[in-house]
Amino acid sequence: MARVSYSESILIEKAEKYFEFQKLGTTWRTELMAGVTTFVTMAYIVLVNPSILHDAGMPLAAVTAATCLSAAFGSILMGVFANYPLALAPGMGLNAYFTYVVVKAMGIPWQAALGAVFLSGVVFLLLTLIGIRQMILKAIPTELYSAVSAGVGIFIAFIGLKNGGLIVGQPATLVTLGNLRAPAAAVTVFGLIVIAVLLSRRIPGAILIGITCSALLGLVLGLSHWQPVSFGISDLTATAFHLDLTSALRFGFFEIIFVFLFVDVFDNLGTLVAVGRAAGLVDTSEERIPRLNRILLCDSAATIFSSLAGTSTVVSYIESAAGVEAGGRSGVTAIVTGILFVLSLFALPLIGAIPTAATAPALIIVGSLMMMHAADIDWGRPVVAIPSFLTILMIPLSFSIANGMAFGFVAYALIKIGSGEGRRVHWLVYVLTALFIARFIYMGVSNG
Repeated sequence: MARVSYSESILIEKAEKYFEFQKLGTTWRTELMAGVTTFVTMAYIVLVNPSILHDAGMPLAAVTAATCLSAAFGSILMGVFANYPLALAPGMGLNAYFTYVVVKAMGIPWQAALGAVFLSGVVFLLLTLIGIRQMILKAIPTELYSAVSAGVGIFIAFIGLKNGGLIVGQPATLVTLGNLRAPAAAVTVFGLIVIAVLLSRRIPGAILIGITCSALLGLVLGLSHWQPVSFGISDLTATAFHLDLTSALRFGFFEIIFVFLFVDVFDNLGTLVAVGRAAGLVDTSEERIPRLNRILLCDSAATIFSSLAGTSTVVSYIESAAGVEAGGRSGVTAIVTGILFVLSLFALPLIGAIPTAATAPALIIVGSLMMMHAADIDWGRPVVAIPSFLTILMIPLSFSIANGMAFGFVAYALIKIGSGEGRRVHWLVYVLTALFIARFIYMGVSNG
């Protein structure tokens, strides 16, 4: 065993003091294992995010590199600056919105979409510095936050079912069951079963293992076409700094940033509370999150970085709870996770062998896991149940997170007023409701 020098000992002692090891009751070994656990549980994003953004016409190798680097940057920054065991990566839901709504449905080039991500990151940063994001976190009703999370979960699962061939378009009924005997559907069903069984057995890395097994089956069935390729950091130049800020402003930037902002806020709120509670870091009497400003600043900076690298908005990941369950309590857990994302760059030559059907089960499973937020809604109270239901329903059916949020907010405000509880609603909710109504009017005029 190597002997530690005096200077190294001092450095280690200072690091332990900075990361509050003694206060949090943790050790280097525990934090290391927790960081590895977090990485293994969320490493699927290295495969899934590029496959989604590739549908937007973005180069696969470049987006994969951008995904790894953005996750590494955000996680390491969170660990060093905020000292929180919270890992970050491009967000599920926001990447789907980026590809299937902004690029495909709205017809906006991916370069302009990246410009919108960059500008949203700057707005995130400014709103955090002046305290608006913190105000929004306190003003948004818990039920609507939970409904958005559940609705996004169904949205993601819907995309997974479509990518896996389990559902297909049908003029008479809009959608119908696909051909389950098709190789893609078989791979998707197989992956679903594998991931579900592994998750039920609480095996770390269940989603990543499931994707790997599905990819191998896809190879056997002829869906995978692996060609050895060498990866170089130069591949990142295909997306890095390709954002188009001018076009982002011209292509309805305000509506896009509105969605990016609120989905990011909702995502972070739930993750921060869930992970913080599990780690014993949240003051449950006041629901106060320690170092909240630093956490939100890290999130903002990571989103700006991701847009420059060439990927969608970065958010904090609920999979961080797995690392907390493994004992992670300090920012070292997030730092270890970030370092592993950097190392995962060397596995990129294998990415091209992963068929869409192999990542489809991950989308469906992640969507199902996000449905747990629906349990936080009091379904016995119509004043919150109806707005929540409309939010959950309209996100996937309108293929738009913005529409679902709009229906929920407007219904919540109007029902509260009609039931005589209007004064109990935070004024900021009314401001947001007015913006949503104005958006509906604008959409009606433009569509007419």
